[in-house]
Amino acid sequence: MLLKERRLHPRQVINRVAKFQSGIGSLPRDCFVTDLSERGARLYAEGVEIPDQFVLSMTGEASIRKECRVVWRLGGELGVEFVDPRARPRPAAT
Repeated sequence: MLLKERRLHPRQVINRVAKFQSGIGSLPRDCFVTDLSERGARLYAEGVEIPDQFVLSMTGEASIRKECRVVWRLGGELGVEFVDPRARPRPAAT
């Protein structure tokens, strides 16, 4: 039985080293990007604590610098979605 792909944006397998940085003054740390899409990525970081929000940077053919939010974690693997830093939460309707 084949599983139907549920993702809206296709993923590209890249297997590349990248850096994540959690805030001003914090040092960039290494992680491994295993796949990438228009809206997010799958990362792997063994023995490194990755915060819930951070900036991901990768240079080279698929250069990126994106603000990220973790959407799932499984051991040293995690999925992130790219967040638009200009987007502001909308106030609740009253």
